[in-house]
Amino acid sequence: MKISYSWLTRYLDLDLTIEEISGLLTGCGLEVESTEKFETVKGSLEGILIGKVISCEKHPNADKLSLTTVEVGREKPLSVVCGAPNVAKGQKVLVATVGTTLYNGNESFIIKDVTIRGAHSEGMICAEDELGLGTSHEGIMVLPEDAPVGTPANQYLDVFSDTVFEIGLTPNRSDAFSHTGVARDLRAVLRTHYPEKYRHLALKWPETAEISPGKNKFQIPVTLEDPESCPRYSGLTFKGVTVGESPTWMQNLLKAGGMRPINNIVDITNFILLETGQPLHAFDADKIKGGRIVVKRLPAGTSFTTLDGIQRKLSAEDLMICNAEEGMCMAGVYGGLDSGVTPETTRIFLESAYFNPVTIRKTSRYHGLKTDSAQRFERGANPEITIYALKRAAQLFTELAGAEVSSEIQDVYPKPVDWKNIQINYKNVDRLIGKTIPREAIKNILLDLEIVILEETSSGMQLSVPSFKTDVEREADVIEEILRIYGYNNIGFEQEIRYSMVDKSLNDNEKTRNRISDFLSSHGFSEIMCNSLTRAEYKSISQSLVPENYVHLLNPLSKDLEVMRQTLLFGGLETIAYNQNRRINDLKLYEYGSVYQFEAFVSTGVSLDKYREEPHFALLVTGKKDPENWQKKPAEVDFYYLKSIINSMLTKLGVQAVEYTTAPSQLDLFSRGLTYSIRNEPDIFVELGEVTGKVLKAFDLKTRVYFAAIRWKKLLQIIESRKVLYSELPRFPWVRRDLALLLDKEVSYELIEQIAYETEKKLLKKVSLFDIYEGKGIEENKKSYAVSFILQDDQKTLTDEEIDGVMNRLIKKYAKQLGASTR
Repeated sequence: MKISYSWLTRYLDLDLTIEEISGLLTGCGLEVESTEKFETVKGSLEGILIGKVISCEKHPNADKLSLTTVEVGREKPLSVVCGAPNVAKGQKVLVATVGTTLYNGNESFIIKDVTIRGAHSEGMICAEDELGLGTSHEGIMVLPEDAPVGTPANQYLDVFSDTVFEIGLTPNRSDAFSHTGVARDLRAVLRTHYPEKYRHLALKWPETAEISPGKNKFQIPVTLEDPESCPRYSGLTFKGVTVGESPTWMQNLLKAGGMRPINNIVDITNFILLETGQPLHAFDADKIKGGRIVVKRLPAGTSFTTLDGIQRKLSAEDLMICNAEEGMCMAGVYGGLDSGVTPETTRIFLESAYFNPVTIRKTSRYHGLKTDSAQRFERGANPEITIYALKRAAQLFTELAGAEVSSEIQDVYPKPVDWKNIQINYKNVDRLIGKTIPREAIKNILLDLEIVILEETSSGMQLSVPSFKTDVEREADVIEEILRIYGYNNIGFEQEIRYSMVDKSLNDNEKTRNRISDFLSSHGFSEIMCNSLTRAEYKSISQSLVPENYVHLLNPLSKDLEVMRQTLLFGGLETIAYNQNRRINDLKLYEYGSVYQFEAFVSTGVSLDKYREEPHFALLVTGKKDPENWQKKPAEVDFYYLKSIINSMLTKLGVQAVEYTTAPSQLDLFSRGLTYSIRNEPDIFVELGEVTGKVLKAFDLKTRVYFAAIRWKKLLQIIESRKVLYSELPRFPWVRRDLALLLDKEVSYELIEQIAYETEKKLLKKVSLFDIYEGKGIEENKKSYAVSFILQDDQKTLTDEEIDGVMNRLIKKYAKQLGASTR
């Protein structure tokens, strides 16, 4: 939220520095995240003076330059070399003195005392484009003859400069979502911290006059069909409206507040929004069909074209402001294309309403419309300010648009919102704050926050909390209000705080996670954390992720965060796309996170039993394996690189006897892949594969991506079931034998390895594939695998007969089961 210092001074007489105000606001819960200078002209024309050219002669060494003497209100006139063709004696001009910074877009330069072609120059006579006052560079800017010499240009031209506070407003502080709301808090803090200096500091609300319609009245009646969604609706009509530009002072304040000026009518409604926090909406009264306003819901699926020209389908939850025939505006969110104010508008119906925050939030989220109006209504606006806002608008419409009020205020308020009565006990105040605050200070804080004290006793107070304090609902909330104004930094420790230190050791889950993270980070991987909420449109990417199994949010923040994820893949691909769009193409990522499923087939009386959350661990790689260097060209990552990382990680964790299956379970996510399971156990705990082109296209990715998903709980169970046993280093040597096997092309290395371990369970320690050959000398449907076998006996040195016996059994098994022959 942007808060203008100039705007604050309209309501408070301030004599503080920007740093002091920032500290006070942050201390009371309105955190100032940053401050920035706002200027209608960059640099605010600092160092620019009005001067008078008292002499002008041609430069003796340059045909296009002139030697001028300029009076700028100092003891001596300035000698200035000027290159403008229109410079002449007697002109009033703008002079940039030595040390002045001039800006040209994002570039700047400083005026220096220089010598040009042998002539001394002590400044620069400026054209309008050099000052940021226009685009012309045909010559210097010549001022009227009555321009006072020596006057700073920013004073003469009324250049506006301001300081803007960027406040990180928390969602519960709807009462501070305006300049007057911030001013209220700042006044309370100043009167609490400096009671003598600011005892008489007042919050100056702009005065308004009573509404007095002219002779030719026209009234637009209001019908409220849904008082629950719209508890209060107020309106006022105007005639004789002239739509045009708003005055410069209002445009400057709106720009400082982060809004773009449009026309005087829209600018006034936005001005009041930023001033009071109350959204207003202006309708062209001549476009209200049937001459009446109806606040109601329209059938789901009704088409409605909003102000941005987009046709939207309404939901059954959308509250609409309608005329006698059709909808004109999404209540509190966005106006319609056909009912807004145009340059031809002469009669206006002005709306000032209070809408149910839940209703506005649903509409805003459903249509993805985050407007300034919706932000305020969904946090909770002030139902008591609707009339004041209309009167304030009437005053400005009359002054700035020549309008005449043409009706009494329409105010439909069937069930007024009650103020909350809250009892506070001083003992609870002291206990929660940890310090005894003077009772008079508590009383003054509450009154400065406009909380009414109904009754005061020696033990506490009975309070009436105004409706704009939407977050104050109980005693603890009131105490928080007292504390934030009193100041957290003013709370000392009146007694010792004692506590005990507990040594909390990591559990097995955390230890394993840390080991894996350390291992992957040492191999160049980076950890990512993606949102558990994702887009519902991802349902169409994969048939293996059943749409009916998605967990849907009842009230999603947006369409991009509508369902809970069923896989960690999509968040990882979003991360890759984000980085590649910023030219970071080589990525190795890992993530710990949960996936979610709704299992509708589960028959149980407890509805939560239908929802399943399962922790997963994912790896993604794309691009090159290693950074570029001069010694060798880095290779691209591939399927086998990711498989080697998984295998090394499992070995480090002591997971052995792993079996591979070449067909991944999620076939439409992977073009090829593997699944891992423990030998003689059915459960899969790793899925690894190359992401399909269809999935990559959905994320606008053009490089290959390899993905692995590990079921975390299953992995932990495997690790826990594997006991680590000590064994001494073998004293007898191992022996290697190689076989060149001629096989059918469809035979996988996985089968070769599996048969080997089944054939020789005692002596065979390791099987490796070290070469694959297809081509000359090999039949068309055949391939040659070169496989190595490591044999070792822990008790003795192997003999040639024993080694040959093992190898012969392997050759027979491969011939029988795979039709293999040796080369």
